[in-house]
Amino acid sequence: MKETVKDKVEKALEEMRPQLQADGGDIELVDVKDGIVKVKMKGACVGCPMSTMTLQWGVENFLKKKIPGIVKVEAVQ
Repeated sequence: MKETVKDKVEKALEEMRPQLQADGGDIELVDVKDGIVKVKMKGACVGCPMSTMTLQWGVENFLKKKIPGIVKVEAVQ
């Protein structure tokens, strides 16, 4: 069975998860559509002033490097 983009994103997030959990946070994949990844920040990430930077500089850059076609990562509620 062919691995979907969503599968690849989920695998990549699994690699990042321990770093987020070390700070008391977590991330959940909501959807992937047209190269836009929608995630939900959880735990200590919710309301953290650094979560926007974590999302853009950490998660987005990591996913763009690992998975061709990813253009943006957005946090949803």
